[in-house]
Amino acid sequence: MHSSGLAGTTLIWFTCIHTSHHPCIIQCPSSATPVHKVQTPPLLKGHEVNVAASVDPMIETGTPSMLGRTEPAHCTVCCCTLTNKILMVLFMVLLILAILFGNLVTLAVVLGTKHFKTSQGYLKASLAVADLAVGIFVVPLSVYAEVYLMVTDSAPEWTSYNSQSVNFHPCNVIGPIFAGCTLVSITTIFLLTIERSIAVLRPLHKDSVITRKRTMILIILSWVGSFFLAVSPMVFSSEIALEYNSCSRMCNYALGTIGEFPSQAWNILLLFPVFDFTLLGGTVVINIVSLSSIRQHSRRRKHLAESECQSSSKPTFSDIKAAKTIGTLTVAFTASFTPIAVFVVGNVLGNKWCNFSFFAFWILATNSCWNVIIYSVRDQKFRLRAHKLLMPFQRQDSTKT
Repeated sequence: MHSSGLAGTTLIWFTCIHTSHHPCIIQCPSSATPVHKVQTPPLLKGHEVNVAASVDPMIETGTPSMLGRTEPAHCTVCCCTLTNKILMVLFMVLLILAILFGNLVTLAVVLGTKHFKTSQGYLKASLAVADLAVGIFVVPLSVYAEVYLMVTDSAPEWTSYNSQSVNFHPCNVIGPIFAGCTLVSITTIFLLTIERSIAVLRPLHKDSVITRKRTMILIILSWVGSFFLAVSPMVFSSEIALEYNSCSRMCNYALGTIGEFPSQAWNILLLFPVFDFTLLGGTVVINIVSLSSIRQHSRRRKHLAESECQSSSKPTFSDIKAAKTIGTLTVAFTASFTPIAVFVVGNVLGNKWCNFSFFAFWILATNSCWNVIIYSVRDQKFRLRAHKLLMPFQRQDSTKT
């Protein structure tokens, strides 16, 4: 495909038939065929679009890209067949239910139990709210777009254009929410790691250093800072827009202007992986230090009989268990975020990676329902409290007997 940009007109040459607005597309053949002009979409009025008249009827075209062009690409594994589409939508719906159920249970346990109303509990509640937002806002938009496509055999019109081409675009809201909640999750896990490391390394100073007031201030700052960073690409660069990506099936940041990729815009987008991996790297290092200290204390317990004075300066069993739980959260989030970072770097280097982007973004989305599973496995008190909330009638029967 060749294109040339003029002051008021853009000529776009295709080698495949414009049959629908289906986001799933297949690579067009390389052979050129005679072209005819067709009617352009209303948002591209004033642009000439040329389409081939004679090609294989099995070939479909893509939707207009972030540059107002239609770019052919290979059909992604998620949407090539009707079965794949149904499985994809079913996966999204189940993910919504899992996110809502798991994080509502977490909030009910943390905020409804006196034992969990601590600095650590408030941080876990903040993490659950960020995950809930993904299940309430981000994933449902993808479900709507994909169900609309299956029912009408054409994608919603707003999925064909970026946020700079229309007055209101849903991705203007959903994109920053997903990015902001991801950043909130990372900063919250970092704060949880700091809180646990103080409890393990400096148990005598834990109550004086870690207070509820300071924790609440840090939570507010993490939300404000994360969402400021999420909207900064649009604030500081007019070249960056938001679009519903036909590969990831989510709202993603994109370059909204015609021409070569501006280095300034890419530098702004690279802020995300740099910020994320800086915090994740620090979190991993702190976890390693805390776990090493825990191992040393365990060895000492095997060889020395501890006096009361000695035991008071050592971390409690609950602090040690909580530190291991936060370490598990860190590993899980790092594993889910790493594919996104690889994808962003690959894009900077000029790689498309359409199939990989779908799995990368949705692996990250599934992280929103992992936390309650980790709490249930690692924390017996959380597990018992959650069981009482979910089985109230069983609890009443046991008390009567």
